[in-house]
Amino acid sequence: MSMNQNTPVKLFVKRGTPPSITLSVAQGLIFRGIAFHFSNSDWLPPCPSPSGTRSLAVRTETKRFLQEDGRIPSLRPRASAEFCAGATANPNPNPSEMTAVRLILTLILGSVQLCRTDPRPGKPNELLVITAATEVNDGYLRFMRTIRQFNYTVQVLGLGEEWKGGDVARTVGGGQKVRWLKKEVEKHKDKQNTVIMFVDSYDVILASGPEELLKKFSRFSHRVVFSAEGFCWPDQRLSSKYPAVHHGKRYLNSGGFIGYAPEIHAIVKQWKHKDDDDDQLFYTRIYLDKEQRRKFNITLDHKSHIFQNLNGAIEEVVLKFEKSRVRVRNVAYDTLPVVIHGNGPTKLQLNYLGNYVPTAWTYEHGCGICDDDLLDLSARSDEEMPLVHVAVFIEQPTPFLEEFLERLATLNYPHTRIRLFIHNNVVYHEQHVERFWTRHRSLFPGVRTIGPEENLRQDQARTMAVEACKKDVSCDYFFSIDSDVALTNPDVLRILIEENKSVIAPMLSRHGKLWSNFWGALSPEGFYSRAEDYIDIVQSKRVGVWNVPYITQVYLIRGETLRSRLSAVSLYQQEGMDPDMIFCKSVREQGVFMFVSNRDEFGRLVSSTSYNISRLHPDMWQIFNNPVDWREKYIHENYSKIFEDDENFIEQPCPDVYWFPAFSDRMCDELVETMEDFGGWSGGKHNDERLSGGYENVPTVDIHMNQIQFEKEWLKFLKDYIVPVTEKLYPGYSPRAEAVMNFVVRYRPDEQPSLRPHHDSSTFTINIALNRKDIDYEGGGCRFLRYDCKVESPRKGWSFMHPGRLTHYHEGLPVTRGTRYIMVSFVDP
Repeated sequence: MSMNQNTPVKLFVKRGTPPSITLSVAQGLIFRGIAFHFSNSDWLPPCPSPSGTRSLAVRTETKRFLQEDGRIPSLRPRASAEFCAGATANPNPNPSEMTAVRLILTLILGSVQLCRTDPRPGKPNELLVITAATEVNDGYLRFMRTIRQFNYTVQVLGLGEEWKGGDVARTVGGGQKVRWLKKEVEKHKDKQNTVIMFVDSYDVILASGPEELLKKFSRFSHRVVFSAEGFCWPDQRLSSKYPAVHHGKRYLNSGGFIGYAPEIHAIVKQWKHKDDDDDQLFYTRIYLDKEQRRKFNITLDHKSHIFQNLNGAIEEVVLKFEKSRVRVRNVAYDTLPVVIHGNGPTKLQLNYLGNYVPTAWTYEHGCGICDDDLLDLSARSDEEMPLVHVAVFIEQPTPFLEEFLERLATLNYPHTRIRLFIHNNVVYHEQHVERFWTRHRSLFPGVRTIGPEENLRQDQARTMAVEACKKDVSCDYFFSIDSDVALTNPDVLRILIEENKSVIAPMLSRHGKLWSNFWGALSPEGFYSRAEDYIDIVQSKRVGVWNVPYITQVYLIRGETLRSRLSAVSLYQQEGMDPDMIFCKSVREQGVFMFVSNRDEFGRLVSSTSYNISRLHPDMWQIFNNPVDWREKYIHENYSKIFEDDENFIEQPCPDVYWFPAFSDRMCDELVETMEDFGGWSGGKHNDERLSGGYENVPTVDIHMNQIQFEKEWLKFLKDYIVPVTEKLYPGYSPRAEAVMNFVVRYRPDEQPSLRPHHDSSTFTINIALNRKDIDYEGGGCRFLRYDCKVESPRKGWSFMHPGRLTHYHEGLPVTRGTRYIMVSFVDP
């Protein structure tokens, strides 16, 4: 008899048949390509048994075995293989007979994929990925990047069409996708070897290529595989109708499924609902219909072999760094899914994973996508550069504001292509804004300043600034910067624009701290949570452009994005929330990605903590909170060269008397002004209540640092700036940087013009000139009597350093005109 794959086969195993013969028969049928499709009991013919008891037992064994095998839970009655035993009254068949049955079933099931009438899975070029998207946004671009990377064939449905599928982020909907898919798969319904995978696009990334995907699909031995999740959505009442699952996710998720084209077509052609009806509910009802589940041979990806839905499974997912690529690993099931779906409230976790998967960042190559899609500005003339609205916000007293404003004038960007907006909400800073505007008004063709007298709240000011860009169609970018940002890279605008992102911030942090202008993750309440990679990004151990949920203080927004995706959104005004939180929440909800770049060194954040504007020059007290800014403002520009070039920046006018640059002119002036503003000069008398003994042997007209609450700051200066010089000039000596006597001395012809010879009560003394000879005063200087050596022309900001007691007996030379100021410190008494 001639047999083919469509021939129904009935295999009867008589009682007493040796297992070896039974196996030989089954093997012969299998090797001849005969398919075995098991049916329900209606297909089983009567067995030649009066009682049928043993036949029933064998049938029961067969049914139980099939149920245990997850690969073929339901089989169509196209052909059958039936196992019956002979008539007997014994209801319990011989165990050897049951073993034979199970062996035959095992052989048949093991080869059914090779023998079945259905076509075997197609090759990678027979795979078609179908997705839906109505617009090109950041999520879509990310998805398409992974599509191109793995060379998938993709069909995008709905681009340019109006979305009528409802607000699927908050409620049911999505039926419009099924309608689109129904129309599209009509073209492929007769393609037996075509495998179709449908996935969402905005919240999906692909972690591997078509070959792995099809290989994993074929292992299911099903015609259609849906992704699975741990939530029964949208109708929890259907939960009890799902088949039991002992290990894995139980419920269907429609965000990703794969199957042969004829079956996919047969499923979606049943769609006869509205666009805003729920697509997941539609697929769920088909799956829960046992007849349809058998008919279309549908199963779920319970253990995330192909599809990883993140909702409810974030704790199961980790990054797996492979050689030159990164995968997502499900640690619960030890699988490496191909499709990563950030369904529900897991969009931010998907963004985190997308910073790495598949090659966005690797240990071997760093950022693998940073140079993609850049905007080249190098060939553009000044007139062709994008127009940028720069909005400056001074919302609180801020240290080093003058330096902040000056950096705006030194940006390496055509000032004719900048429109400046300044909101100052601090009366103290009006003087600084006015001075800046007086010096640089000619640079900027368009400026709007709003002062504290207008009583404009921060959220109102920010809204005003961003609305100006929205309304100006020529506004290419909106650059927002707060006053506590020290942008030391003058190319910052060019760099950020060339990154070509909708929203991007330069990564900044407080000096020596982890406090930065971005968050890598959010808590369930929407506030700060530390991401696993946060420290590495802040410390630049991982360098790239990072998709993050929160940015603040300084960022660039594309004008087109403001006029499209963010056009109808209130970016800064919402009751009960700070403007920065409102901004980031609004941007996230519109599906716009916020990036932070640490590819370049941009500057730092300034700390406004404990900034006391009641002082005349409050920046002087910032040596602890903002040490870098303090150094740039108050330390001599050539100080660092002391350690590079001995000859030019360290002089020795007298034996063991060294002379080197210490203070900037600004520090000298502000220290003098602070002392004169304080006004508590001692009078140069021997009786001095400021001293523990109440008596000064060699008195001067002076003010001590502790009188103006500057002693801690001064000792910090000694430790950070004087100790390194001392160790260089006096090898073998390790200063403790302790000092009790730290004071500014004033010499005047009519007050105290000079100082008699004396030793200092110190191991060494520093003496810093605070003003200029022959301009501010005449005369003055210092004479070291033992060496008969004079220093008569001290330079402003330069310091003498000499031994104190025993060797360097010295005197202060008379001032003949004007006023001379020096800063003296007796170090290590």
